[in-house]
Amino acid sequence: MYNFLTGPLAWFSFLVFFIGILIRSILYIKGLDSNLDRVTYKVNTSFGIKEAVRSIFYWLLPFATRGWRTQPLMTALFFIFHIGLLASTLFLKAHNMILQERWGFSIITIPDVVSDYLTIAVLAAALVLIIRRMALAQVRILTKPSDYLILLISIAPFLTGFLAFHQFGNYPFWMITHIISGELLLVVIPFTKLSHCFLFFFSRGQLGMDYGIKRGGMKRRKAMAW
Repeated sequence: MYNFLTGPLAWFSFLVFFIGILIRSILYIKGLDSNLDRVTYKVNTSFGIKEAVRSIFYWLLPFATRGWRTQPLMTALFFIFHIGLLASTLFLKAHNMILQERWGFSIITIPDVVSDYLTIAVLAAALVLIIRRMALAQVRILTKPSDYLILLISIAPFLTGFLAFHQFGNYPFWMITHIISGELLLVVIPFTKLSHCFLFFFSRGQLGMDYGIKRGGMKRRKAMAW
C-alpha cells in the first residue's frame, strides 16, 4: 500500500494539482475585463507591470504594507502559518528522501528539530485562527462550515506527520494517514479557497495595476505598495 500511495497515487495527486493550477490561472486571466475590473492593459503597461510587481513583493513581507500593520496579530498568525506550511513541507528531510527515491532528485533540507518547531507553530496558529473565527462576530458571520473543513484538511498532514515521526501509538496508521491527507490536500487546492496560494499573485498584481495607474499612483511622488 505504501508503494501505491507514494507512487501512482502521488503522481495522480500532483497531476491534479498542477493541471488544476494551470486551468484556474487561465480562467482567471481570461475572466479579466478592462472595463469591469478597471485595469489598464494597453495604456501605461510598463508602469502597470512595475506596480503589480511592487504590490506582490511588499505583500509578501510582514508589516510592509498598511494593510498588514493595521492587524498585527492577524499578520503574525498569517505569516507563521504560511511560512511553517511551506518550509516544513518543502525542506523536510523525509520528504526529500522520498523525492530522491522516487524521482531521483532532492532539495536542501532543514534539521528535524526545526521541522518540529515549524509544525507546532502551524498547529498553534491554526488553533488560534479557528478560535478567532468562532469568537469574533464579524468573522463568524462570514464563516461557513466548509471553511473549518478546509482548515482541517490543511493541517491534517502536519498533525499526522508529527505523530508519525515521533511514533505516537500506531506508527503505520499515522504514516498512511499522513500520506493520504497530504495527497488529499494537493487535490483539493485548485478547487477550493486554498487556490489563493497561487491566485494571490494574480489578484494582488491586478490590484497593483489598478491602484497604481487609475487611482492616483502615477501622480504620487512616493511609490506605495498598494
